[in-house]
Parts: sequence; C-alpha cells; structure tokens
Amino acid sequence: MRIAVYPGSFDPPTNGHVDIISRASKLFDTLVVAVGGNSSKNLLFSVENRLEMLEEICIGLDNVSIQSFTGLLVEFAHNSNASVLVRGLRAMSDFENEFQMALTNRKLAPNLETVFLMTSAENMFVSSSIVKEVAALGGDIRDLVPAPVERRLAVVAKR
Repeated sequence: MRIAVYPGSFDPPTNGHVDIISRASKLFDTLVVAVGGNSSKNLLFSVENRLEMLEEICIGLDNVSIQSFTGLLVEFAHNSNASVLVRGLRAMSDFENEFQMALTNRKLAPNLETVFLMTSAENMFVSSSIVKEVAALGGDIRDLVPAPVERRLAVVAKR
C-alpha cells in the first residue's frame, strides 16, 4: 500500500490545494492531508477550523484523511507509514524553497521521497496569502476557494 502525505498550513485551503489533493488521491492508495499546527506564519484560522474546512472539501475522496501535526514532518510521515511527500508547485519561484525542503527531508529520512505536482494553469496565481488579502479588502474570492472556505472567510472579513 502506497501512503503519501500532503503537508501544508492550508490557511485557508484554496482551489489550488484542492487540485493537488484531488490529483494526488488518484496516484496513491492513501493520501494524508497534514495540517501544520506550529507554523511561524501569521495564521487566520485555528487548526480546528482548517481541519473542518478540509474535511468538508474532501467529502467523496474516500482515500483521503485529514490530520494535524506538530513537530518534524518526516516524523509525522514515518508515524503515518508514508513513503512519499506530495508538494505542489505553482511557479519557478516556489521551486527553490520546495527543493531546499525536499533535500532537508531526504537528509533526515532517506527513505521518504518527495513528489512535486504542478498546479493547474487556472490556479497558478492563487495562494492563501492572496486569498486572505482579497477577502480582507472585500474582493470576490469565489473562483479562488471552495464554498466552505468562502463562507468562513466572509464571516472573518466582517470582524
């Protein structure tokens, strides 16, 4: 059985994330979407909120599980019996950072492979940071995020 982990902060999940989740779920027997709980990023949503959004978004993807983690990703992957990490790439600007992380993970866990999936063209410009900024300024985010995320961002933007 081939188990993969797709890690991220998912703050909030975007259509780009959904694209990668959907496609990776077809490549592996089990895909664990791993929501990082100790990110140094300025997070808008709690881990619980991000888990709830992803659970709702992934209904129907029977081989996908949603979990949170803290600490080293390679330890989480090992504890999940995963042999692969899935990472999404939007543009060349993502590659340098992702390549550095992949090499570090390989040093820490030589048996853990990293697979890069290119996002689809319509999602190349979408990032969680851009979505949060557009939502905060009252912009239309319908084409950038799934409906459960749009609803939660509408509530947060009104605060």
